[in-house]
Amino acid sequence: MSEGLHTGTGPTVFDEIFSRLTPDRLLRDERATGEGVSVAVIDSGVERAVLEEKFRTADTAIHPIEGAVFRADKPGPQPYTGHQSSPHGTTVADIILTMAPRVKLYSADVFGPAGTCEVETVIAALRHALDVWKVKVVNLSLGVPEHKMQQLPRRQLLLRAIEEAYFRDVLVFAAAHNEHPLTRSYPAAFAPPLISVDKGLFDDPLHFAYRLREQIEFQAHGKGYLGPFAREPATSWATPHLAGIAARILSLKPDLKPFEIKTVLYWLFRAETNGHPAG
Repeated sequence: MSEGLHTGTGPTVFDEIFSRLTPDRLLRDERATGEGVSVAVIDSGVERAVLEEKFRTADTAIHPIEGAVFRADKPGPQPYTGHQSSPHGTTVADIILTMAPRVKLYSADVFGPAGTCEVETVIAALRHALDVWKVKVVNLSLGVPEHKMQQLPRRQLLLRAIEEAYFRDVLVFAAAHNEHPLTRSYPAAFAPPLISVDKGLFDDPLHFAYRLREQIEFQAHGKGYLGPFAREPATSWATPHLAGIAARILSLKPDLKPFEIKTVLYWLFRAETNGHPAG
């Protein structure tokens, strides 16, 4: 075996292997488009026509956007109309499609006209994404304040749904609270098994950082491209950047499990900081 593996001095076998895992080589591969990867955006709904028009003249056409509407007062998912209840969900979806234009995008509208939703509604949407849409990636750019999760049964139900996604090899990304670490919010506080994402500012949207603070591990680019508040840094925009990067990786190797994706993300960050910049 390598002397470095035993002594801790010099490069190890793993360093030699992962030195080949450069961001340029992986994330900018022409096949890393998100093709074959299904992504659920659990949010305020997606304005389908706006995104179709934006990407109509793009080099890579997007797949038709499908989805469903979830309401606490309805027994099951309602038909997706292709309209939003606020610009938030459309901005999130736009970031994912900008990062990985060939993903199959599903919109789970859990907010409605009131602009609020219950924990049970998020759980219903997540289970639908797993059971019916059979997605590989879930984006949750939303948060439930800790004071609303004081009831232990509600917290356990949400955690159980997140854990089920993990055990079914579905990667869940959740936005950290924008005032983190002063305030915790759910489901980001359940990391792991999900990946919680904080906001950062990067010259390249394919850049990200691994910076562990409490349960928050990654930072991604915190600005969007579409919508009235997209240029204001927020964890809501950082989360779909990292979800889109994961979709790019999955389009190259679809059978990767969540912990493997997290490992690849970590080593990509290491490669970049060790002199292999992405672009």
